[in-house]
Amino acid sequence: MTTKKVPMRMCIGCREMKPKRELIRVVKTPENEIKLDKTGKLNGRGAYVCPDAECLKKLRKQNALSHTFSMKVDESIYEGLEKELEQGE
Repeated sequence: MTTKKVPMRMCIGCREMKPKRELIRVVKTPENEIKLDKTGKLNGRGAYVCPDAECLKKLRKQNALSHTFSMKVDESIYEGLEKELEQGE
């Protein structure tokens, strides 16, 4: 009997490694759009964020999404993350 390996990803807010399923994925599509990826299957460069209010504050304060994707990230993306966080609680 073999146990399945759990894919780990780093949260760009707190910089901690966590199981991929516990994180929210934000993706930069090939068309340079930033979207929340609920399925985890959208095409493009992905970044992961903990579904945690403190992490989201750090992320916003450090402007981490803009640094990660090397482009200006619209405020609506951060608001979308906040809504996602509220729905998850």
